[in-house]
Parts: sequence; structure tokens; C-alpha cells
Amino acid sequence: MKTISYRDPVQQETIDIAYCDYGTGQPLVLIHGWPLSMEMWEYQWSDLVDNGNRVISYDRRGFGNSSKPWVGYDYDTLAADLDALIVALDLQEVILVGFSMGGGEVARYLKNHGSHRISRVVLISPVLPFLMQTTGNPAGVDAAVFSTMISGIKTDRIGFLDAFLKDFFGTSLLNKPADKPLQEYYRALASRAAMHATLHCITSFSATDFRPDLEAMDLPVLLIHGDEDAIVPREASSDRLAELLPQVQYAVYAGAPHGLFYTHRGRLNKDLINFINGVPYKQDTEESLPPVIPPILF
Repeated sequence: MKTISYRDPVQQETIDIAYCDYGTGQPLVLIHGWPLSMEMWEYQWSDLVDNGNRVISYDRRGFGNSSKPWVGYDYDTLAADLDALIVALDLQEVILVGFSMGGGEVARYLKNHGSHRISRVVLISPVLPFLMQTTGNPAGVDAAVFSTMISGIKTDRIGFLDAFLKDFFGTSLLNKPADKPLQEYYRALASRAAMHATLHCITSFSATDFRPDLEAMDLPVLLIHGDEDAIVPREASSDRLAELLPQVQYAVYAGAPHGLFYTHRGRLNKDLINFINGVPYKQDTEESLPPVIPPILF
């Protein structure tokens, strides 16, 4: 793990951003989702480095090993943190990969800092274009959902994370794509975040309207979403986003929950590598078909 330090121009304090940097070649910057940290990408690192890429992932402020200031969890500031990392490492021709909340950093970065260092974008289960339901955004998620999340965290943050991660990975009595030790590991990653950061980020990813930002996303985009995502419903996010982006390839993973970076890691890594290498996306129709259930014979 490495760290960059920079002076936050708005808050006028020094912020440390922790990051990992592996491999050589065209750089990818992987932006983690809420409420995890950069370690969520560990199942992608090897395949992407083996593809000949430089792979950089970092902890958002307030999470993991980065600074945990009391303020600065709005997307303008989070995008400034991302820009500080890219500038400090002098990255060029970057592929930005944003998962869930991280998709917001991608959109705001491009709006505020431009695309002169960026070549293309991957958005996985993103919170774009505008997650919260309002009179001007009737297709969004009811605001009461986010209020309940905030209340749950204030009452029992670790208990909330335990229940949340079951939905995150689509775990049920009949379906266990992520076993108990793995879920405990991800709960431990999430627990390292500051409570105030965990709370403030809910407001940021739920209430930020990214529709004005999308005009700046005028470069090739790979959009990926699971059709059983119980955290960021596809109908409220990627289905709408796919209609708003001019250069988008849209991949829907049948049966995939929100945490598809683990549950569908083989397919995700393949699609990432194909996109990096310029191979057009082709929907895997076989995976999209429902499983064949053999008849019961009496």
C-alpha cells in the first residue's frame, strides 16, 4: 500500500489517499463502492495485471486507510481526490472503472476535470443517473429507503452492515453465492470506515443528480449491471443510463446481484479485458437464459 498527500483546496487540510499500484502498461483506476474499500477489487487485480495493465485502486476518503476528515463527502470533493491521485501519478490514457457509488466519482471527475487524461470508462452497478425518487425523477428509489439506512447505521452500524451485505451478494436460505467467512471479511472491510463517512456518503450517492454531468461522458463506456441487484435496481439506474450515453455498450448479467465483482468475477474480468483490448461486447445469450429444471418423474 502507498499513500499520496495533498492539500484539500476547499477544506484547507492535508488529505492522505491510500492506494495500491500493480503492473505496467495502460493504467486502470478502480474506484470502490460503498461501504467497502479498495480490497473489494482483489479478484480483478491478477487478471488485469496479467493482461498487461497497470492497475491502481484506492480508498475513498473516510474509508480503509485513507484520511477520515469530518467533511468532504460531496462528489465535487471526492472527484478532486481522484484528480489528485491521477495528477500525482501523472497517469495518461486512463481507463476509469467505477463500481456503484464509484460511478459518481467518474461522472463528476469528467465534468469537473475533463477527459484529457481519460481514454474510456467502465461503470458497474452504478448509482447514475439519479438514484433518489423526486417529482422530477419518478423512476428513482423511494427516499424512505435511504432514511432507513441512515437510521440503521446510527442504531447499530455493524449489525446493519451484516444484513446489508446479505442483500449485496444476493444471499438467502436457498442461494449462498458468498459464504459466511467471505461475508464476514467484507463486513470487516466496511467496518473500517468512519461512521460519519458512511453516513455522509449515503446522502451523496442518493441525492446527487448526475444527469447534468453525463454530457461530459462523451467517450466509450462499458456499462454492466446484474438483473437481480437488490441494492441499486437496474430499472432505476443502468436501464435509464444506457439511453443517455452516446457511446455505450450495455451488459446485463442474468442472476447477478449487486456484488457481482465477486459472484460473477470470471465473466466480469473477461468483459473488462475485452473492453480494454477493444473487443466489442456481445451479450452472452446462453447465460441470459433461465436454468433448465428437469421434470419430476413419478
